[in-house]
Amino acid sequence: MDSELLNSQVRVVTIMKGLAAGQILTMDQMAEAIHRMQKLVGCGVFHVQSIWLFTRSDLKTIVIPQSAFGIINAIASSNDWPEVLSSVPMVFFWVWINLLPFAIDNQRQAEAILEDRHNKPWRTMPSQRMTEAQARILMLLLYPVSLFTSLRLGGTRQCLALMVLGYGYNDLNLADRSWISRNVINALGFCSFASGALEVAMNSPLSFSGENNQTVVKWLAMIGGIVFSTVQTQDMADQVGDSSRGRKSMPLALGDGPARWMIAIPMVGWSIVCPWFWGAGAVVHVVAAFLGLLIACRTLTWRSIEADKRTFQLWNLWMAGLYTLPLLSAGGR
Repeated sequence: MDSELLNSQVRVVTIMKGLAAGQILTMDQMAEAIHRMQKLVGCGVFHVQSIWLFTRSDLKTIVIPQSAFGIINAIASSNDWPEVLSSVPMVFFWVWINLLPFAIDNQRQAEAILEDRHNKPWRTMPSQRMTEAQARILMLLLYPVSLFTSLRLGGTRQCLALMVLGYGYNDLNLADRSWISRNVINALGFCSFASGALEVAMNSPLSFSGENNQTVVKWLAMIGGIVFSTVQTQDMADQVGDSSRGRKSMPLALGDGPARWMIAIPMVGWSIVCPWFWGAGAVVHVVAAFLGLLIACRTLTWRSIEADKRTFQLWNLWMAGLYTLPLLSAGGR
């Protein structure tokens, strides 16, 4: 915080103390107080927006889909719909507060800033809204906040797992060294967010005992398999930025063409297997297969950066659609 802003804070406090003591303000003092309050509010809005920008691009990938997974599966597993629905704000907050320090740690790295100058120049770090030192301090403050939140709301095991995964992803550079380790961390991260959101929605830890819990665990394992085999969809549009930082994403390591086939084939396969797992009806089978085939065809035929960005958006919608299968199933398992 700069000295001018600190002086504004001190001056506003002084004026407020004077008011509390019954002092009558002059017009100049009132104008000064209003001006300094506007400055403080503007600064607060600026910093809130800077924090928000760290997670903006992950809303469609992490916050909304993983929260939806927890809420939908909690509803499918429980007869107490009102209680589950009352937890919706807490589920979203849990996912977001656990994502935030990871995102800050990721985006504050020098290589990430270089990449974001190509791919996402509006983010906090490349737009110079915050220094690397400030981002590091904020990250270190937020990790305890996410742990405290998890201790209160649930998902403590997942919170700790996400911290470990974040260290491997950001500080050990495991996401840059190989597309395999990158996809593995992404898959485990998705499962951690999804299962943590489920625990918060259900207000109870996830157990391996009981038929319903075993079904959910199997479903989480399938989600991990889906992410591992198809999450490289997000890398297709980012090849310029990834190349600039030396990241060995799948399209850069194996080539653009092979990477597209390694997306398309699993997309179609999972679109068939997932409805079958949940015992869904014929209509759901047809719709899921059609969407999977559509995205696979787009991946293979539309290869511009903008087309790949749109395909990745469709991939996120496809994932969200899969998350609804427990409610759409004909009786489930």
